[in-house]
Amino acid sequence: MNTIEQRKQELENCRPEPTLELGKVNEFWDGILAEYAGKPLDMISVPEATPYPGMRVDKVSFQSFDDTRVNAWHIQPAQAGESGERLPCIVTFPGYTGDRGYPERYAPWVLLGYSVLAVDVRGQLGETGNRLPMESGVVKGWITQGLLEKERSYYMGVAMDTVRALETAAQLPGVDPSRIAITGSSQGGGIALLAGALSTRVAAVAADIPNLCRLDFGVLNSTSSLTEIGAYVRRYPEHLEQVLDTLAYFDIVNLAPRITAPVLISVGWKDAVCMPETVYAAYNRLETDKQIMDYPFSGHEVSEYHNRQKVLFLQKHLGQAER
Repeated sequence: MNTIEQRKQELENCRPEPTLELGKVNEFWDGILAEYAGKPLDMISVPEATPYPGMRVDKVSFQSFDDTRVNAWHIQPAQAGESGERLPCIVTFPGYTGDRGYPERYAPWVLLGYSVLAVDVRGQLGETGNRLPMESGVVKGWITQGLLEKERSYYMGVAMDTVRALETAAQLPGVDPSRIAITGSSQGGGIALLAGALSTRVAAVAADIPNLCRLDFGVLNSTSSLTEIGAYVRRYPEHLEQVLDTLAYFDIVNLAPRITAPVLISVGWKDAVCMPETVYAAYNRLETDKQIMDYPFSGHEVSEYHNRQKVLFLQKHLGQAER
């Protein structure tokens, strides 16, 4: 056995115990989702000019659980709707500190004949604010907001934005609500897995180098956004157990059994941000149709090779769209 084969075997055997019982996970999330299921989305859609003749763009916004208005692009092939066909929809979220960017970022999906809903993450670089109460101090960044009260935490805001984004996608004109996939990398990859655990709308999950996996290990070892939580606990060591309890409700290691849609995950073995020990810990707990693609010599990155594999995966599970 060579070193690469040995490392693969180690990762396949990376199965830390969940930090929260599945019964508690389900009780909490089923209650939260039921509480806000009837809240109106109050969706607004306004046409947006684009220099790209092959696409049609609308700026869409919707209300989240706390009345934060979340902004997104709805992007379709220019000829969408002419044949009456409903298209598959790809929902995307950016990486940490990023935004949804310009609509042309999503041109490859439009070339495939898909519709896209590209969503901002609240409070970060995009146009979406954050109406969660700020009742205590935070470490620079976003994720330590409300860290001691999971129902009002930043992660709760992101989770509910994601669920409501999927409900919005299902109501967009020309979208087939049975063929909605979600994808993203890093923060966006973690959100994609979170969506699979919390929403029945998801037909497929393509999560690249995802965060939100094995969060306790990540807080201790990662060089990512989780260093913000490490800094918070360094200042307030007496809150460590409460912080870990909050994180447990958003950790894909604990939520993995709730995911029923097919999943594709990518992982870089040299990634110090979303480390393979975190990604595999979540992947090994998935009980659905799943595939992981290893890149032993890659860090926190997604290659063109893998982007093609992701297209093939989504075509398999969403079907070919007419173009």
